[in-house]
Amino acid sequence: MSTHEEEATRRARAQQVALWRYQLICPALEPGLSTKARGKVVRAIAARAHTGPFGEQQRYSRDTLDRWIRRYRRGGFDALVPAARQPGTRLDTSVLELAVALKRENPARTAAQVARILRATSGWAPSETTLLRLFHRHDLMGPAAGGGMPVFGRFEAQTPNERWVGDALHGPKLGGRRTYLFAFLDDHTRLAVGYRFGFAEDTVRLAAALQPALAARGVPAGCYVDNGSSFVDSWLLRACGKLGIRLVHSTPHRPQGRGKIERFLRTVRDQFLVEVPDSTAAELADRGLTHAAALLELNALFTAWVESVYHHHVHSETGQSPLQRWNDGWQAAGHGPVMPSADALTEAFLWSELRVVTKTATVRLHGNTYQVEPILAGRKVELVFSPFDLGNIEVRYREASYGRAVPFRITRHAHPKARPETAEPTPPPGTGIAYLQLVADAHHAQVAADERIGFHALYSTGSETGQIAGQLSIDDALASEQQAAGR
Repeated sequence: MSTHEEEATRRARAQQVALWRYQLICPALEPGLSTKARGKVVRAIAARAHTGPFGEQQRYSRDTLDRWIRRYRRGGFDALVPAARQPGTRLDTSVLELAVALKRENPARTAAQVARILRATSGWAPSETTLLRLFHRHDLMGPAAGGGMPVFGRFEAQTPNERWVGDALHGPKLGGRRTYLFAFLDDHTRLAVGYRFGFAEDTVRLAAALQPALAARGVPAGCYVDNGSSFVDSWLLRACGKLGIRLVHSTPHRPQGRGKIERFLRTVRDQFLVEVPDSTAAELADRGLTHAAALLELNALFTAWVESVYHHHVHSETGQSPLQRWNDGWQAAGHGPVMPSADALTEAFLWSELRVVTKTATVRLHGNTYQVEPILAGRKVELVFSPFDLGNIEVRYREASYGRAVPFRITRHAHPKARPETAEPTPPPGTGIAYLQLVADAHHAQVAADERIGFHALYSTGSETGQIAGQLSIDDALASEQQAAGR
């Protein structure tokens, strides 16, 4: 069939469609119909199925029929003829192939970036939507491109104390001060081995939760924590190194490896913290509690909940309670946990810092000055101490002890990070003296007594003595104005 014949056939079919549309809407074109009556007719037409111009059954919506009526009124019969379909723009195959090659070369390139490269190289590029459809068709987007979400396998330690997982949680406010919970969970049994609330999320509060856990539950083979400031402190690395614990930090922004401790903290929020409301300083005062006493009470309540409720509740994944799984695990191993000695535990939780001894055999630590053995002059020594007592420092050089450093000048008795759990000091009572107001009052008195400016002359004193001739006081001036107004 030639192009001319195709065009003639298309026009004939278009005329048939226009005639059919006119025949369908003709009952609604009666000039005497009101708007309401015309709407009723159109709804009746839309409710029926109709045999189309080419024998097919069709239903037409109310919106379609109204659109045809508007077209007929605006343009007559010719407006009902369907418009000729315009052929779509044909895209250059070479441009599309280049776009696919650019995406395969660097999967991180976005559709917008590929379009920029195409415009820079060939002067033209398809739209971003077209490129996205093209990339999806060639499996260059989404999981099919190998760039989907990473898959994480389920991991569980095989025995108790093989790995502990630690994290922190924001707790309630006690007397207006925020509390923080440090907790450690055994990966195999889900037993809460260590936990403690504190008024700060720092290394000292972390040590207060970890040290009792090691003393009570033994030394784990490894400890898995996040990258919080308290968990990356050099003290924790030293403590783990002294006890033979392998410290592992999770990948930043990848919390999937800490799923068990996160689930435990969610249980704490849902079952424990929901029963602990925030309190203000006034409420603590009404109960006769200090901040330290309120914190002790909170830790006692949490210990009771963990030991009496959580440890005896059957875990949905293990099918056992944490305490039962803990006991069964050690029974299957044939031995108990490896317990640290008191000396080893004390040594692990001491802090240390390196300092170079001066020529005068002294070292400085956080503003304090200490005297050491003269033989250590010029050498880098290790100062081992408790963060709560900077007056008692042991000096070590190449793992050998050189005795205690003698305090020479002490300005700080505790490490800056060793903040106490007590409340902030209350401000002193006010004296009621407003110094600037006293200055202002004195200034006003001085101005009033200064005879060089005759402020008293502005007012009538009942005597004209000393008044300049012809000068009126403010009272006389006001009286004159009132008399003039009365006239």
